[in-house]
Amino acid sequence: MLKTLLKNDVRVISVKEAHQKKDDFTFIDSREKAEFEVSHIKNAIWVGYDDFNMSRLKGISKNQQIVVYCSVGARSEKITEKLVKSGYTDIQNMYGGVFEWINEGFPVYDSKEKQTNKVHAYSKAWGIWLKKGDKVYQ
Repeated sequence: MLKTLLKNDVRVISVKEAHQKKDDFTFIDSREKAEFEVSHIKNAIWVGYDDFNMSRLKGISKNQQIVVYCSVGARSEKITEKLVKSGYTDIQNMYGGVFEWINEGFPVYDSKEKQTNKVHAYSKAWGIWLKKGDKVYQ
C-alpha cells in the first residue's frame, strides 16, 4: 500500500540501511509535535508537517547527510521534496518510517531522551502497520 502513496520523486533509504549508518546521518522527524514527544529516533530534529518551518533546520548544512522520516514515509516524502527544492543535496526519505524502524526492533526515545516502547500510531487506520511497540493515539 505504501508504494501507491508515494510519488517516488526523492531518494529513499531503507530502515535497515538508515540504522546501519545512523551515526553518519542527521535524522529529521516530520511528524506532528505530539507524535515526536511520544517517541522518536535518538537525536532526531523535529520539524513538523502541518506547521513545518525551515528555521527549525538552522545550523544544518545543506550538504549534511539527512534522513527524513514520519510514521510510514508519506509525510516525510513531502518534507524531503521541500528540502531538496531549498538546496539540501544529500537527503533521503526513510521508506516505512518510524513504524518500520520499530517493527525492525530498533530503539526510540521519549521527550526526556529515555528509551521507550511507546509510539504514536497516528490513527487506528495507520496503526495497523505498527507490529511492535505500545500504540498511543493521543
